[in-house]
Amino acid sequence: MSKILVTGGSGQLGSELKDFQSKYYEHVFYFTDSKELDITNHSLVKNFIINNEIEVIVNCAAYTAVDKAEGEKELNDEVNHLAVKNFARIAKDLKIKLIQISTDYVFDGIQNRPYLESDATNPQTVYGITKAAGEVAVQEIAPENSIIIRTSWVYSNYGNNFVKTMLRLGSERDELSVIADQVGTPTYAKDLARIILEILPQLQNKEVEVYHFSNQGICSWYDFAKAIFECSGIDIKVNPIETNQYPTAAKRPLYSILSKRKIIEQYNIEIPYWKDSLRLCLK
Repeated sequence: MSKILVTGGSGQLGSELKDFQSKYYEHVFYFTDSKELDITNHSLVKNFIINNEIEVIVNCAAYTAVDKAEGEKELNDEVNHLAVKNFARIAKDLKIKLIQISTDYVFDGIQNRPYLESDATNPQTVYGITKAAGEVAVQEIAPENSIIIRTSWVYSNYGNNFVKTMLRLGSERDELSVIADQVGTPTYAKDLARIILEILPQLQNKEVEVYHFSNQGICSWYDFAKAIFECSGIDIKVNPIETNQYPTAAKRPLYSILSKRKIIEQYNIEIPYWKDSLRLCLK
């Protein structure tokens, strides 16, 4: 039996992990959000972990409002970098496992092949910069049996995400414009939650390992939106537009495709195709 702390417990990934806890009854889970455990309060976090005899930290907590982040650099750094650094120190001192969730935004999005874990990072946003700093902190402190999982385009029945936004807009409008020149792969948070729990008992690594995880396949946001409406039976006209026609405070990566070969080969896992997972979510 392992005692597992899941931060960001009310977010998309945390909520999906919570749904799995009855299946993984051999573990004791502690799900926290910012109201229950302020991860920027380092001593409070350490005391919580010691007092509850935590053996695994799954850090799903993050500042993820990408555009808003451009004006809140200090808060981003506290949540996405310094809090992660603290988790890494605690994990090393107490000899416990750490799973840090990261993002495709650590890359610049200008590549023309799927990003490997070994590719150099070059974040273009405050969000990406602070998430990359969190990764570096974990790798430099290097707690044993700890990993970083980068993911992309996460959606779920929980929280705020692209799928829920499209469903809302589809019920309000007859026509919609969606960006077609940014490509990547959606990630159903339930699939990522399942993989985390499957590989957790197998973590045995001296150095911090980085893995990529998303669903299989490639699409644009336009393709993703079209699929959402088709699977939901919503009749709406969707127009493809370019990034420069929809300016945002934060620069989005044009290419966010992550290679999953390493995690597939290391843990012998199967990853569903993105449209199949979308259909399951919409059911």
